Amino acid sequence: MLRLLALGRSNRQIGEELFITGKTASVHVSNILAKLSAASRTEAVAIAYRQGLITPEATTSG
Repeated sequence: MLRLLALGRSNRQIGEELFITGKTASVHVSNILAKLSAASRTEAVAIAYRQGLITPEATTSG
């Protein structure tokens, strides 16, 4: 989920990739924001990078 956030995916796109609904993806994103004490998706990704939860290699598309 964090990897997809880092790639800039919308809730709908995350849902499609994970075979869940966009609403379910939204709930998961909200839970991630809360757990990381982040005010936005961008801040959550920045925190995840700093804490080593995701790496640049894991988020490159191609």
